[in-house]
Amino acid sequence: MSAQAKTKDAIRVGGRSVPLSNPDKELFPDDGITKAELVDYYRTVARPMLTHLRGRPLVMERWPDGYEGRSFYHKDVPGYFPDWIRTVRVPKEGGSLTMAVCDDTATLLYLANQACITPHPWLSPADCLDCPDRLVFDLDPPDGAGDGFENVRWGARQLGDLLTELGLRPALMTTGSRGLHLLVPLDRRTDFDTARHFARSVADVLAARHSDRLTTEARKNKRRGRLYLDTQRNAYAQTSVAPYAVRARPHAPVATPLDWAELDDPRLGPRRWTLRTVPERLDKDGDPWKGLGRCRRSLAGAQRHLDDLA
Repeated sequence: MSAQAKTKDAIRVGGRSVPLSNPDKELFPDDGITKAELVDYYRTVARPMLTHLRGRPLVMERWPDGYEGRSFYHKDVPGYFPDWIRTVRVPKEGGSLTMAVCDDTATLLYLANQACITPHPWLSPADCLDCPDRLVFDLDPPDGAGDGFENVRWGARQLGDLLTELGLRPALMTTGSRGLHLLVPLDRRTDFDTARHFARSVADVLAARHSDRLTTEARKNKRRGRLYLDTQRNAYAQTSVAPYAVRARPHAPVATPLDWAELDDPRLGPRRWTLRTVPERLDKDGDPWKGLGRCRRSLAGAQRHLDDLA
């Protein structure tokens, strides 16, 4: 963080003065990672990250005492947030709530200063809450499986190939936690019920092809060591971890977009990339998801292809 951009109590960015409180507070004490370093990281990755946050309601995963302390998911914007942070009123059962929308670097840094280690955006934009513009498939290793991540790696390849066969353009990301996400950009011409039905149908077709290794069984005691193809995030008001978000895990791992060729790298793991290594990765190789917005596709054609396979 440059001396010009930083003052004792605030950071100047984009014409805003963003307060920085308790900058030396260690959020990841094992590595000495402070709140100031978290804020600095988010400033570094803001350009690619904001393409996945901008225009979306988000849930703040806040850890005021660091990743080993208590945490909570904060949906409603507190009254003390500055008025320059964009908000959107979101309907919910029995009423509504006001959610933050992260449209710029200043907002991203403000949230980090609130100990929001991990932002979780909606799968739909604020201007069309009922129309998702992405699908998410969540692949986590089976509990107790010795080769768990290898199963995830294999399952991701099978799923990616099937989605591509259907005419879609899936993207791959580590979660920074246990597994991988596949994200499919959509053209915003469908609703959540349709999107969720499609995602589940894709998972069912793939699980039927590989019933010894894959399952759509939500109950853990029914999976029998098989990889669960989780499509449950694809519903109204559900969220997914943001690309380039830090996770509240040891060593501050990051949910990191990948090139598909990296799936074959034996060094790949769900927590390979961290707050301290992602900036160098971006400097060296760029953003693997650059131009992802041009990969949006309609589910209508994909559904027709899927029906032919089923």
